[in-house]
Amino acid sequence: MESRLYHILEKSFGVTESRFAEALSIKSDKGGPLGDILVNKNIVSERQLLEALSFLYDLPVWFDLPLDNIDFAFTRHIPIQFLKKYLMVPLVINVQAPISEPSAAAPDEPETEEALTPRSKYVIAMNNPSSFQSLDDLVRSLGLKEYDVVLSTKEAILSAINISYDLSQSTAEELVQDMEEDGSNIISELEDTADLLDDTSDAPIIKLVNHILSQSIKARASDVHIEPYQDSFKVRYRIDGILYDLLSPPKWIQPALISRIKVMAKLNIAEKRLPQDGRLDIRIGAQDIDVRVSTIPTSFGERVVLRLLNKTSAVFNLSELGLNPQRLELFKGLVQSPNGIILVTGPTGSGKTTTLYAVLTTINKPDINIITVEDPVEYQIKGISQIQVNPKIDLTFARGLRSIVRQDPDVILIGEIRDKETADIAVQSALTGHLVFSTLHTNDSASAITRLVDIGVEPFLISSSLIAVIAQRLIRTLCSDCKEAYRPDDLALKSIGLDSRSLNGRSLYRAKGCDNCFHTGFRGRSAIFEIMVMNDELKSMILQTFDSNRIKKKAQELKMLSLRQDGIQKLLKGMTTIEEVFRVTQQ
Repeated sequence: MESRLYHILEKSFGVTESRFAEALSIKSDKGGPLGDILVNKNIVSERQLLEALSFLYDLPVWFDLPLDNIDFAFTRHIPIQFLKKYLMVPLVINVQAPISEPSAAAPDEPETEEALTPRSKYVIAMNNPSSFQSLDDLVRSLGLKEYDVVLSTKEAILSAINISYDLSQSTAEELVQDMEEDGSNIISELEDTADLLDDTSDAPIIKLVNHILSQSIKARASDVHIEPYQDSFKVRYRIDGILYDLLSPPKWIQPALISRIKVMAKLNIAEKRLPQDGRLDIRIGAQDIDVRVSTIPTSFGERVVLRLLNKTSAVFNLSELGLNPQRLELFKGLVQSPNGIILVTGPTGSGKTTTLYAVLTTINKPDINIITVEDPVEYQIKGISQIQVNPKIDLTFARGLRSIVRQDPDVILIGEIRDKETADIAVQSALTGHLVFSTLHTNDSASAITRLVDIGVEPFLISSSLIAVIAQRLIRTLCSDCKEAYRPDDLALKSIGLDSRSLNGRSLYRAKGCDNCFHTGFRGRSAIFEIMVMNDELKSMILQTFDSNRIKKKAQELKMLSLRQDGIQKLLKGMTTIEEVFRVTQQ
């Protein structure tokens, strides 16, 4: 069989005898499937291997598995771990189409009338056709007498497995209805970072918590809120900055649901009078999620907020933040400065940390020593030393900062300037040759000057050390699948400072809603920026006044683009709506 496979690979894809012998030698020494070795050693691609196996075993190849019209009944009989281990998935297809497709290597055959008749049939997608024993076990478990086998990629099979088991889970409403009114005996601890799709626990409260988390992650939620009221409680999640209702279970479920979350986060379930903070790691399919848990006592029970951080998401680069080419070059020039302070300002949840991580990723090089002090460390960046603030042991921003200036850093990131001591050390570091990045909670870039003076930093030190202040907000972007063009009325345009002449005959877009965006009309967010560069005129003005209105007026005279003006540019490009620009930029 191996020699036949070699001849097919040689003839179809030019694989040399020496490379194939290398793969056979590795298999002999270390074991493992020959196909995996061929792909891992870059002797052939996975698609090429599947085409060769298709010809060898006379099986069709489906690079894309149809998932639109499938019966997921098999998920009740087959453990997900079995399918993932042997990389196979059974699909029940109900279509008016031929079940078997000819492979690329086989000759074309005419379709018969019988092949196109409607029917439901099991199709088992495999990655390794030599796994005969596991295929027989699967067929026997399902009690199949008739089925087809196709070949497919690992990615397509794993995706089909995860989707099948996710969609087969009961809805939150069904789980609530199935519960008994006694939640005292259905709490158990989940010690390891397990895939929630793998969790086969029968306890209804565990199923409900797993479902809430998996549905929130599927909807791209950043937070889950569990809010108690006098006679009810509500579960809501935040998508693209907006809260939506997810579930309103009966009041009696509240203690068990909150206790389950506290057990998972290793919090004290007996302590209900004091706030608590914890964290847990979960996995949904291929996604690793870091969940920060915060509880506070209220009049009607504990309120819980879960912050979801997807650790598998790549950290952005500067070019992905939504800056136009001219402002991107300005931004890149600022972050390459040898010393000074660059501040990023905005309210909580406006993407300040993401922007600073994008900056660090851009300037991160082997010849630069970068150290950060953060609360919390949200994403690990390779090549950067990141310190987690811990007030319990008196490791504050100021104390961490005093220590890292003795670590010979070139670039310092301070998660937030909260007090005079932290601000003073940041200024002194900037004046002694370090490039310092940090954040402030202010409404716009000019207000950062006023805030620093309020903290207690002298205006002449601000003037000497500050390079730029970048204010930012996150604006929801329209779903590309359902957005619709329209001509807005003059009143709507006037609300954001436009008129019909400024459109130059262009249409604007508004939200509609579809399945892909969970009927919100929006999918994802983009940042809008206000970049105030500290030139000589602004520096001399700070020495005379720290009135934010006067500073902002002077910066706009020097061609600074405001947050609303940047939002209007994205509006005219069809990325967002008038209402969204107004919502995000209103003062």
